[in-house]
Amino acid sequence: MTHKIRRAVYPLLALLLLAAGWFAAGAQHASAAGAASGAAASSTGAAPIDAVLVLDASNSMAKSDPQKIGNEAMRLFIDMLPVRGDRVGIVSYTDVVQREKALLKIESQADKDELKTFIGQLGRGAYTDTAVGITEAVNMLSRSAQSGTEPMIVLLADGNTELNSTKTKTLDQSEQELAASVQKAKDAGIPIYTIGLNADGKLNQAELEKLSSETSGKSFVTTSADELPEILSEIFASHQQLNVVPVDSLTGTGDFQDVTISVPNANVMEANVSITSSKKVEVKLKDPSGAAVPIPSDAVALSTSKTYSLVKMIRPQEGDWTLSVKGADKDQIDINLVFNYDLELAVDPLPASSYGKGDAVPVSAYLVSGGQPLSSPELYKTMQATLVARDEDTGSETTVPMTLSGDKFEVSYELPDAHKYTLTARAEADSFYREAPPISIDAASGAAAGGSEAKADKPFPLIPVILGVLGLLVLAAIVFFLMRYLKKANKGFVGQMVIEIRDENTGERSYPQYKKLNTYKGRFNLHQLLQLAPELKETENIVFTPGSEDRIVLRSSADGIPIEKSGRVVDATRGAELKSGDRITVPVNQVGKTILVEYLV
Repeated sequence: MTHKIRRAVYPLLALLLLAAGWFAAGAQHASAAGAASGAAASSTGAAPIDAVLVLDASNSMAKSDPQKIGNEAMRLFIDMLPVRGDRVGIVSYTDVVQREKALLKIESQADKDELKTFIGQLGRGAYTDTAVGITEAVNMLSRSAQSGTEPMIVLLADGNTELNSTKTKTLDQSEQELAASVQKAKDAGIPIYTIGLNADGKLNQAELEKLSSETSGKSFVTTSADELPEILSEIFASHQQLNVVPVDSLTGTGDFQDVTISVPNANVMEANVSITSSKKVEVKLKDPSGAAVPIPSDAVALSTSKTYSLVKMIRPQEGDWTLSVKGADKDQIDINLVFNYDLELAVDPLPASSYGKGDAVPVSAYLVSGGQPLSSPELYKTMQATLVARDEDTGSETTVPMTLSGDKFEVSYELPDAHKYTLTARAEADSFYREAPPISIDAASGAAAGGSEAKADKPFPLIPVILGVLGLLVLAAIVFFLMRYLKKANKGFVGQMVIEIRDENTGERSYPQYKKLNTYKGRFNLHQLLQLAPELKETENIVFTPGSEDRIVLRSSADGIPIEKSGRVVDATRGAELKSGDRITVPVNQVGKTILVEYLV
C-alpha cells in the first residue's frame, strides 16, 4: 500500500474502529449477561496444522535413502492428516530449491492425492545445502501465516551439506543462513521435526538433533519404512498433544486376525490406524455392535502404499471396534493408533488480581468441547491432572497433583517466594493430553495475567449499543467506497511461475522452481520469488500486479536490466501484460545471471 493510500485510509480506519469499538463494547456486555465465568482457550490439539515437508533431494540420498523412504514418509504424513482443514506445502532441495508446492488447504481426498502425486514426481540432483531447504520452508510459512493455525516443518535428510565448489557460497555462509532461519523459526513458534535417513551409516545426527532441539521439535532416525508409522505417530502426538496408543504386532498367517480398537469416548474426531507390512494386507472393520462397516465409506477412509495401509475412522462411535487384518504367512505386521480429539483444557479466572509471597493461588481447570464446558464425569475419571509451577527467576519447576471435583480439576498452590511464576494446568489420559493457557504471576509486584478471560455479569448497556449502531450506519457509505478503493490493492493472484536461473559464465542451469502465487495479495516483486537472494537484489524493482482475466501486469524500474518477452525487449516501465504460457527473460549482467520466468495458470 503506497504512502498516499495510507494517508487517505488511516483516518477512515480510525473512525471505523471508534464506531466498531462502541458497538463491540455494547455487544461484549450483552453477551456477558448469560455467560459462565471463564472462557475456553484454544489448545494446540484443536488448531489446524500448517506443515511444510522438506526433502533432501541430492544425489547422496541415493545411498542414505535408496528406497526413497523420505517420499514414503511424506505420503503417510499426508494420509494421517484429518480429512479436511489442514494445509501442507512441500520443498525439495539440493543446493537450490529444486521443486516446491505452496501450502495447499486440504478439503478432500483429491487434495491429498494431488500432494502425493507431486511427491512421486520429485527427482534428485547434485550437491546439498540444508540451509536452502529450511530457509524456503520458514519463508513459505511466514508468507502464508494465518491466525489460529499451528505451523510445523518436517525435514527428511541425512543432515550433511555438500556445496558446489564452482559457486561463490561458502560453508560459513551456509551455516550463517541456516542459523538465521532456525532463529526465525524459533521466534515464530515453528518447531522443526527431523527424520534422519541413514541407510549408509553416514548420517549427521548431531546436526539434525540441533535443528529440532533449538525449535522445540523432535528428532528421529530410521533405516526402514517399517519404522515410519511409529515415527510419524510420535510427531503427531507431540505436535497435537496426543499419546500414541500401543497395539500388539501380528505375524501373518494367511487368515484374518482380530485386533481390538477401543474408542475411549465420544470426543474422538478421528482414529488413525496405521498398518505396516512388507506385503499387501486386507482389512475388515466391525463397529461396537458387531455390524460390518464398509471400507471405504463415509465413516472410514483407506489409504495404501507399497509399505503401509492407513485406516481412518471418522467420528467413531465410543466402544470396542474389531479390526480384522489378513497378512501373508509369517509376514511381520506392525500397528499404531493415534486419536484426534475435539477437546481443549481451560482454566477459571483467578478470583483476585494480585498475589504475593505465601499467598495461595486457587487453580481450577476443566475440559471444553465445541467451545462449551464438557460435562462428562466418566471421561474425567479416566484422567489425571497436574499443575506445573515454574519459578522464572530460578528456572526450577514443581509439579503438584490436582484433585478431581465434579467436572473440574482443582489445586491451591502457595507461592514460596517473591518471584515470577508461570502456572500451567495439564490433564492426561491414555491417548491424549492437554495443557491450559499458562497463568503468569509476579509475586514481587503482585501482578497476575493469562489463563482464560473472565466474563462478568453486567446489565445490557442500551445507549452504547445504539450509539455504535448509528456510528456504523453513518460510516457505511465511507466503508463502501473505501473497500472499493482497496479492492484492487488487495486483489489476489492465480496460477504459478516457473523460474530457472542460468549462469552465463558456466552455462549451468538451476532446476525449475515452481512458485505458487495464491499467497500474494496486491503486488509482489521478482526478488521475493528468488528467495531474496542478495546478489539479485536489483530484481526487487521488477514488480507484478494482478490484471484482468487471470493475467499479470509486469512493471520494471530496474536500471540496466532489459526485459525480453518471447524474444523481444518490452517497455516494462509502462507495464507489460502476461497471460498463461508467456515467458520473460531477465538478464542481470552485473552478476552474470539470466533469470527465465514462465507464467502458468
